[in-house]
Amino acid sequence: MNKTRNDLPERTRLKMVELLNARLADAVDLLTQVKSAHWNVKGANFIALHRLFDEVHDTVESAMDDLAERAAQLGGVALGTARIAAKSSNLKEYPLEIVSGIDHVEALADRLAAFGKLIRESIDTADKAGDTGTADVFTEISRAMDKMLWFVESHAHGGKE
Repeated sequence: MNKTRNDLPERTRLKMVELLNARLADAVDLLTQVKSAHWNVKGANFIALHRLFDEVHDTVESAMDDLAERAAQLGGVALGTARIAAKSSNLKEYPLEIVSGIDHVEALADRLAAFGKLIRESIDTADKAGDTGTADVFTEISRAMDKMLWFVESHAHGGKE
């Protein structure tokens, strides 16, 4: 741990940095999965989904940055490389064989929901540890992921293309 004047107990900061890095790995993985969908989506709704997936990407990238910066604020090191994410992510691998918009919508919705669940669990863990600042970071990310999930799921309500 790096020196800091942050008054949270070191034990709490260590636990939170570990938790933040776990979610950071998930976020890095999710970021690349969203970009894969963005690059590979085809079909009648291509341009709408292509643009939506860019918005989701930007939102996940912001969350990723918040997670990494909070770990650093607590005196930790942000472990945000692709190799670490590949080893540590809790998300399912993205199906690379899919092409249609609805299939990408379903795959991304599944992963956004899974990431959102992990983030909400992390809110509770941070609260129980007495770190309201980290809980607040997770809460903000939770709201953003719920919004992106809503945007993506809304495309599935029309049925198959």
